[in-house]
Amino acid sequence: MSRYVDGFVVPVPRARLDDYRQLAEKAGAVWMEYGALAYCECVADDVKPGKLTSFPQSVQLKDDETVVFAYIVYESREARDRINAQVMADPRLADMDASNMPFDGQRMFWGGFAPLVTIGDTAG
Repeated sequence: MSRYVDGFVVPVPRARLDDYRQLAEKAGAVWMEYGALAYCECVADDVKPGKLTSFPQSVQLKDDETVVFAYIVYESREARDRINAQVMADPRLADMDASNMPFDGQRMFWGGFAPLVTIGDTAG
């Protein structure tokens, strides 16, 4: 069976990075409980504006923000669809709405990806 990956890029105010980490830890535990193989949130360490596009430009990064890149690995697209439905219905994440998020969700982008080349451990 082929793995499936959801990828996310989000701008996070540096002053709210700890709030975001707490949210990510909570959400990640729920995703893993429902069957995700891996959940990873990464804060920008070496991302620079490009000439045409870049991580900072993609989210219209502000001076007081940083970029977070995240991904979730699933057994398959079918597993992803099932797991995401369960996660979105989970009461532990019911308070997740735009008004209380530690980031601007309007500048977040995400998508699902079928692996093209995989070398190494795809679950973590």
